[in-house]
Amino acid sequence: MVTTKPVDTQEPTITREEILFLQDENFSSKNVCVVTGAGTGIGRATAIATAANNLMTVGLDINAEEGDKTCKMVDEIGGKMVFIKTDLTKDDDLENAIREAARLGTIKYLANIAGVQHIDSVDNFPMEKYDLMQRLMLRAPFYLSKLAIPHMQKSKDGIGVIGNMASVHAHICTKNKPVYNITKFGLKALSQSISAEGEGSVRSFTLSTGFVKTPLALNQIAAQAKQRGITPEEVVTDVMMGKSRIKEMMSPIEVGNLFVFGFSRFARYLIGGDMLFDGGMVLTY
Repeated sequence: MVTTKPVDTQEPTITREEILFLQDENFSSKNVCVVTGAGTGIGRATAIATAANNLMTVGLDINAEEGDKTCKMVDEIGGKMVFIKTDLTKDDDLENAIREAARLGTIKYLANIAGVQHIDSVDNFPMEKYDLMQRLMLRAPFYLSKLAIPHMQKSKDGIGVIGNMASVHAHICTKNKPVYNITKFGLKALSQSISAEGEGSVRSFTLSTGFVKTPLALNQIAAQAKQRGITPEEVVTDVMMGKSRIKEMMSPIEVGNLFVFGFSRFARYLIGGDMLFDGGMVLTY
């Protein structure tokens, strides 16, 4: 049983060779892509991938130090990114972020990625954690969408795309993650609602993955072990990757590339749909 690779806590590096590059006339520096959670993990990788694809990328995160680091990574790989320190639980910050993003170009894309995790059962779940997770992971994506959609509608071709980071937990519910499960199911409903109203021009999708090698996933191993009464190694091999046919976590850039595809002209029929990239966790029991 090999566990060294999955429990490695180092966030993978990103090289230009790993990025998916697509030709799309809307992938222009005149168009803006707003990415939440741009300080680490999937948000960082998506910001790098969209910037590399010539979009004016605006990264939002509460962690300014890590956000600035993402900007430097974009500079090294190639592309344009501006970071705006943003508390996604504060409406004033969300309004300011969209206002500032609109000054940099036409807002055409929004990637709602930021999230947190808390491991606990329903009967023990702290309500302050419930409120935080709901506000960060469901209300913020809704409000950012509400703010961004008018910019998309007013753009020259009226096209805009909103990608929401879901999870296998938007398809199945696992124990001790009730609020995470709720918010991810909610993001599917949000994507479908936006798409129902979007006339085929403003569309939205969800992206559902298994475990990705991010701080969010890696940092929950100890809590899962305690809750389930098993070792950290068993959490990785039996719980996280137990149902996956590929016994290795995805890298953040693999997920960032899926956002690039979902935003592109090649995904124009992805309207309210979900991209399930989970190594077979959900559909191959």
